[in-house]
Amino acid sequence: MIAEIITELAVGAVLCYLGWQIWKRQKISLLHSYHYRRVTAADIPAYTRQMGLAQIVMGTGLALAALLRIFTEGFLPLAVMIGGFAIGLVMCHKAQMKYNGSWFS
Repeated sequence: MIAEIITELAVGAVLCYLGWQIWKRQKISLLHSYHYRRVTAADIPAYTRQMGLAQIVMGTGLALAALLRIFTEGFLPLAVMIGGFAIGLVMCHKAQMKYNGSWFS
């Protein structure tokens, strides 16, 4: 169980770090090229902000779920993890539709 918690915390931290890089440093190249193929140069700051924040939300949800597993068992950690990923995916979807037009073009 300890190894699982450490792994979840590490993956959550990596997701948050990558989200920070995408958002604050506008490292759009950390995303797949087909995700930003149609994003205009003027839209890159807004797009990277939304995509980076989405990544941070997913990483925070995973890390928080891992911390909750230390104190409690059951459905709550799983619900937090699923909730974080669901919110992050909705944020990614909105950014993709608004700035790129679709997920894979």
